[in-house]
Amino acid sequence: MNRRNFHKSAAASALGFGLAALQTETSHARILGANDRIRTGHIGIANRGGQLLTAFEANPTEMEVAGLCDIDALTLEKVHDAHGKKPVAVKDFRDLLSRSDIDAVVLATPDHWHAIQTVEACKAGKDVYVEKPMSTTIHEGRVMVQAARKYERVVQVGTHRRSAPHYVDMMNRHIEEMIGKVTLSRSWRMSNMMPSGIGRCKPCAPPENLDWDLWVGPRPAQEYQENIAPYKFRWWLGYSSQAGNWGVHYFDAMRMLLHEEWPESVCAMGGNFAVDDDRTIPDTMLCVFQFKSGRLMTFTQGEACGNPMCATDANYRQIGEVEFRGTDGTLYISDRGVKVYPERGGQFGEPGPRMKEALEFPGTPLLETERLHALNFLNCIRSRELPTADVEIGHRSTAMCHLANISYAVKQRLEWDSENERFTNCDAANELLSYEYRAPWKLEI
Repeated sequence: MNRRNFHKSAAASALGFGLAALQTETSHARILGANDRIRTGHIGIANRGGQLLTAFEANPTEMEVAGLCDIDALTLEKVHDAHGKKPVAVKDFRDLLSRSDIDAVVLATPDHWHAIQTVEACKAGKDVYVEKPMSTTIHEGRVMVQAARKYERVVQVGTHRRSAPHYVDMMNRHIEEMIGKVTLSRSWRMSNMMPSGIGRCKPCAPPENLDWDLWVGPRPAQEYQENIAPYKFRWWLGYSSQAGNWGVHYFDAMRMLLHEEWPESVCAMGGNFAVDDDRTIPDTMLCVFQFKSGRLMTFTQGEACGNPMCATDANYRQIGEVEFRGTDGTLYISDRGVKVYPERGGQFGEPGPRMKEALEFPGTPLLETERLHALNFLNCIRSRELPTADVEIGHRSTAMCHLANISYAVKQRLEWDSENERFTNCDAANELLSYEYRAPWKLEI
């Protein structure tokens, strides 16, 4: 089956009938009773993994933690002890996937591990919650979608704004009915990291408690540096990026509220202009996406400056994470809430306001949004319905991060064929859609 036909058949079966229609006698999933709690295995339990443990355990009647996995022995011991040593604790994720007493896994590992672990979990009959960004390449993302469909798995991506009630409310309201035709939506991540950012470090021996070779996994072998793991890998392109770390949330929110699917072109520019550190991503970048609907979406990464972008409140705090500019008004949205301000007529137009009044809607605390996103995943494990941030949705939003990074890398505006997931005007860009895994790791469904 070619990719075009696969897209069509997967969309028809999965989106039209839900995952329940895909259940077959070959499924290895445990049949859950009405009173059974879902048994989760958590892979990657430091930092973001710890936050997800909190989000899942805020739904105690629905789930119980049955397994913990981390390649840092100290982290594993600490979290295991905090849970009364009741869950099984392992270093290698494969040991967790092989267990029949695990129904679903929660992946909060570094980005370059998401694809392999998601695919292997699907093959093992586990449902998957995978943190954003879903993948490190567009090819990986498509394989993850294929694995979820082939093995009939519920796969939820951690773009949790899809479960925030006020974001869902704005999506259902169709914001253009409030603010008119939206031609520009903008997002940004500002953080002044001057002068030394993540610092400069020389290679050294990894800590005894850390399995560094397993951390690097499918990526080319690299000596350990203190400014790579555990968190600063997000400034190393081989493992992540800030477009992936933050941009994916905003791309997903913009697509969600505007009901967009794929951009048709992308252009990203930037560079290491000011911060002096070991990073392999830019400290300043602006990426612009154009859609067939007649809209531009932008993401600005500014790590040499930190003041808020655009509208601020009385305390000079940024009002929104994402800004939608319509012909009749401008909408700002974040976890704090929604604010809508009227537009006024400009040059050659009527000078009065385009809307009767400003509007304001309450937000949802971040912890509650994360709990609801976890709960949606747990509910879908029972119902076999598609979750709010289904793997196909996550793939498209994550792909936008990769489109931006590829445009930046080749220094060119790129035209995107979303049907075949290829660039139509740059062979060098197509070479960056995937990479060769280091042996023995493979991505196979």
